[in-house]
Amino acid sequence: MPKSMSESMHHFVGEVREIVRAGGTEEEITERVAGRLEKMLDEPGLLTVEQLLVKKEGFTLNQIHIEPDDSFSIGAGIWDVGQTTPIHDHGTWGVIGIFRGVENEESFRREGPRVMEGRASITPAGSRLAKAGDVFVCCTTDQDAHRVSCASADPVVGIHVYGGDLAKIPRLQYDAETGEVTLFKTGWDYARVSA
Repeated sequence: MPKSMSESMHHFVGEVREIVRAGGTEEEITERVAGRLEKMLDEPGLLTVEQLLVKKEGFTLNQIHIEPDDSFSIGAGIWDVGQTTPIHDHGTWGVIGIFRGVENEESFRREGPRVMEGRASITPAGSRLAKAGDVFVCCTTDQDAHRVSCASADPVVGIHVYGGDLAKIPRLQYDAETGEVTLFKTGWDYARVSA
């Protein structure tokens, strides 16, 4: 086991590997991943000091694990007090479990197919406050647009599990006023480890 990964996280990586290899629909996979993630969020030593580092500019996505075949990745997403993401998608399935703090998630409905350029019609589709211990499916490939912000007095930290290496997946950002679509890629921040 890598020294920069807790025993619980190492075990979780193995569980996600088994779930992904077993296959199924995105809904079945995310439901099983969410069930495993929920069982470990209350462990205080789940994340290492490096995995909890926060960038000063922009939100942080610290790499925890990328499966060698890119079939899934796990990161620690951290939004500092006052930080808000643009409206964005992921291009794959995803499950989030809140480890610390409170996250405000605003969901959006995109009309029509996912387009890589031009404009898209997006409308608000609800919001939720997620607190420590909450686990939810943040996205599937076809239903995937949200904006996230920190809603607590301390940074919100979430464990993010995605159906691919998020840094390699073309992602879209949406302008709330115009619907303009901008292509982008996510980079990984600190704690580059593997299991």
